[in-house]
Amino acid sequence: MPQFWLLKSEPDEYGWDDLVENGSAIWEGVRNHQAANNLRAMEVGDEAFFYHSAISQPAAVGIMKVSEAAFDDPTDESGKWPAVRVEPVRKLARSVTLKAMKGEGALSDLAIIRQSRLSVAPVRAKEWEIILRMAEKRS
Repeated sequence: MPQFWLLKSEPDEYGWDDLVENGSAIWEGVRNHQAANNLRAMEVGDEAFFYHSAISQPAAVGIMKVSEAAFDDPTDESGKWPAVRVEPVRKLARSVTLKAMKGEGALSDLAIIRQSRLSVAPVRAKEWEIILRMAEKRS
């Protein structure tokens, strides 16, 4: 059964449009133990929200899938940190901001709400569906 995730990136460094243009990317540079464990838990076919962080309105903007499970991060000389390869699936019809997520009571246990600095976070199936519905709502 596929798992769901949320992966953060600063759009000035690497954004959704970059992933679409490249067709795939190695998700590298994670140096937090919990986030690294989340990368190690990912399997091919798992889906993740691409989340733009460190901007005025942080938000989930697209969906990507894991196309290669954990391997050694090529930017890490120690061999201690993992990376995964991801591919774009689709852009969300409407970005779902962190503010909107916090305002949705059913998402109160969402990992990025409880641990705001976590760059790679799990998303439960129910939370995934709620965020997808929020992305489809007309404003």
